[in-house]
Amino acid sequence: MSVGTGTTVNVRIMTRAELALHGVRMETPVRRPDGAGPSDDGHVLVDGANAALPTNPESPYTVRDGRVLLGDEDTGLTLTAVRRPKFYDLATADGVPYEQIARLHGADVLATTVVQTCVRYAESDRCRFCTIEESLRSGATVAAKSPAQLAEVAEAAVRLDGVRQMVMTTGTTTGPDRGARNLVRSVRAVLAAVPGLPIQVQCEPPGELSWIRELHDAGASAIGIHVEALDDDVRRRWMPGKSTVPMAEYETAWDEAVRVFGRNRVSTYLLVGLGENPDELIAGAARLIDRGVYPFVVPFRPMRGTLAAREGIGAPSPELLRYVTERVAARLRAAGMYGTDQKAGCAACGACSVLRTAGG
Repeated sequence: MSVGTGTTVNVRIMTRAELALHGVRMETPVRRPDGAGPSDDGHVLVDGANAALPTNPESPYTVRDGRVLLGDEDTGLTLTAVRRPKFYDLATADGVPYEQIARLHGADVLATTVVQTCVRYAESDRCRFCTIEESLRSGATVAAKSPAQLAEVAEAAVRLDGVRQMVMTTGTTTGPDRGARNLVRSVRAVLAAVPGLPIQVQCEPPGELSWIRELHDAGASAIGIHVEALDDDVRRRWMPGKSTVPMAEYETAWDEAVRVFGRNRVSTYLLVGLGENPDELIAGAARLIDRGVYPFVVPFRPMRGTLAAREGIGAPSPELLRYVTERVAARLRAAGMYGTDQKAGCAACGACSVLRTAGG
């Protein structure tokens, strides 16, 4: 397998991959410094589409008059920073800033981690790319968001800032629902306050599959059941706690979720750069597509506070990210599956991935 030679490189996709990994030299009003996801980024619009890019003072990319420059060369891409939302200026009656309850992602997505703790966060069990509890320790968020708080913030975000969808994730909790129970309550509360708002929920495969139907019946539009890697050796190395959930359990949960939510309403993260064979990762993504599951391909980036960053593990090369992204995007197009067709969630937002630029 060669990722750098033998094929015609789409310069626009390559530039977007480099931006995803190297970031841009600028400050942004909307940032997500840590949390449950894979990135420490500023939120911007690249060619009008949501993008989450590292704000990196050492990046070779700069922005001038809304154009992305590499040195003095215009890359052909436009970039504007997402404005600070008005709902960030508000607080609940008991003094909790709305920004600690839910945050803006991209220009129009409200995102929250309903439970900011995880039963797998002991160092021996922790996912090496995750900082879900670091944002709690820094005071950037609160441990548990009540359904009433989420409903209050969602109503304000839609009314004041034109938010068009919401993402609810959770740290894994004890019990067979693994966090789904709290998501059910939260979805119901938000939809009572903002009827019709598309919401994606994200959790581990519930030990009791009936929770998938409960999430759908509560009003969730889509679901993310995130595996991050398909190779069991990689899973054990990077996710020692989470890897104790067998791949067969993920497959059963994905199939049930597709049955309940529908094709291309179920997604899973696949992280590029964990050491998984890229061709095997692409083949695994193709099998997910055949199941009706959207493989949201995202580059691993070592966030401050993660075990990976502490150990000096770096991000993948732009060439590797482009190689995987282009081939997964081609398979998505062949299957007629597009992130833009999803009602809510990471694939619908697209900010953390290069798949949208590659046509997926």
